[in-house]
Amino acid sequence: MSKVIYLDNNATTAVAPEVRQAMDPFLGDLYGNPSSMHTFGGQVARHVDSARERVARLLGADPGEIIITSCGTESDNAAIHSALATQPNRRHIITTRVEHPAVLALARALTQAAPDRPHYRVTELGVDAQGMINLKELEAAIDDETALVSVMWANNETGVMFPIEEIGAICRRRGVLLHTDAVQAVGKVPINLSKLPVDMLSLSGHKLHAPKGIGALYVRRGTRFAPLIVGGHQEHNRRGGTESVPLIVALGMAAELAGRNMQAEQTRVRALRDRLEQGILATAPAAVLNGHPEKRLPNTTNISFEYVEGEAILLMLDQHGICASSGSACTSGSLEPSHVLRAMGVPFTAAHGSIRFSLSVYNTPEEIDKVLAVLPPIIRRLREISPFGREKLAAAK
Repeated sequence: MSKVIYLDNNATTAVAPEVRQAMDPFLGDLYGNPSSMHTFGGQVARHVDSARERVARLLGADPGEIIITSCGTESDNAAIHSALATQPNRRHIITTRVEHPAVLALARALTQAAPDRPHYRVTELGVDAQGMINLKELEAAIDDETALVSVMWANNETGVMFPIEEIGAICRRRGVLLHTDAVQAVGKVPINLSKLPVDMLSLSGHKLHAPKGIGALYVRRGTRFAPLIVGGHQEHNRRGGTESVPLIVALGMAAELAGRNMQAEQTRVRALRDRLEQGILATAPAAVLNGHPEKRLPNTTNISFEYVEGEAILLMLDQHGICASSGSACTSGSLEPSHVLRAMGVPFTAAHGSIRFSLSVYNTPEEIDKVLAVLPPIIRRLREISPFGREKLAAAK
């Protein structure tokens, strides 16, 4: 296979060379336990502190507000469980129908009765055709039992960004905690938590060019917190477990790089995304953009190709060394389309043919040109061998 053209960065990212280099000493000579009292361990602890400071700087937060975790899913679970544990008289959660399963599956599980836990209510807010929530519906859903509002900053499938500042203002006014799953937003859009009404925020290292297996949870100073993982005194007693120093150092370096690359994300990456998107929409008949045309991440486009299967498109792109992902769950063996696209009301014939392209600072104009040369013939070929597709397209003409 020729050089891979990787356009699936919302799934995971390549580990940056600088990140690999930063990790290396802690996989060799600097193997001490940062919790040890001796100097050998203490020197390692200083690097952990430095990494935490870098993560905090990217978020506009204080280092003491950063809890190191294993991933975004753990951070989401820790935030939700803590909000409920510290407010035992509040048993209502508000979220949305387009959340990542790390939030949505947990919220739904909490509604199931069990002998060892109380029963919780969950309100799942809908979205419009562009993937946006209605803030009036959000405020109307809050009641005296609401413990937490948990909404994602940016959707992993469409890139649509929710108005977190406005949502936070509503939560503050009503005395309710706000948690945001910002796994897709961190490193792609500027975030300054010192000026935003956000109580907890989740992030994942492997979405910003760190390795898999490392994440963080921001908890605003003064917010009561009950740990999900109980053990040692690590993370100031907020998350037990020996620190994975190489991964923590990697996360710190990735956060540093993300800060440096923020302007490139907003300009060069956005321009490449727009070039790809406009080229596809101009050359592929019955192609439709999913999500808000403007209020979304600069690196993400989700496009539906009506009357063809997303899985078939991906397989043919893969033959050219092009990596993307389907907006439907077809690749996992399910016949059901994406829950995000279903919530947006995308027609069945389009939802099953949806493809997400997600770029990074490592993508080039030449790669975009290659995709634009390869993709339209693929779509035409798939429609030619689909009687249903031929019939519908002929009728449309």
